[in-house]
Amino acid sequence: MIYRLLLVSCLYLGISSSLGLWGQSPVGLWKTIDDETGEPKSHIKIYEENDKLHGEVVKVLKKTSQTTCKKCPAPYKGKPLEGLQVMWDLEKDGDEWTGGEIMDPVKGKIYSCKIYLENEDKLKVRGYLGFSAFGRTQEWKRVK
Repeated sequence: MIYRLLLVSCLYLGISSSLGLWGQSPVGLWKTIDDETGEPKSHIKIYEENDKLHGEVVKVLKKTSQTTCKKCPAPYKGKPLEGLQVMWDLEKDGDEWTGGEIMDPVKGKIYSCKIYLENEDKLKVRGYLGFSAFGRTQEWKRVK
């Protein structure tokens, strides 16, 4: 009897913890990490609007001489980095959000984008050209 109760409890905890990530959302504040130096770069606020996810820079952590988006295409060119929209139009697709774009404000390039939660505090952000195989993935950490 105790064995069955323990087994049922373990199954319940296993199922509920795996379902927990399904209900998680990337909406919130995230710290970006420079994938070359490992240093924090910025805080990005991901928000939902019209069933799509978008992201904007709310704080630049890595101080550089660049305070505006010098190389960005119109309409982003010359805008301050803080407040700049850098991610847009991601739609829920199973456990991922896909179909949107992300902009690298340092290089001024726009890439196709998909994101997914590794866990509630780690977000994988993939920017790529053409096929998903040609790109890079960054890990962002949730700011609490």
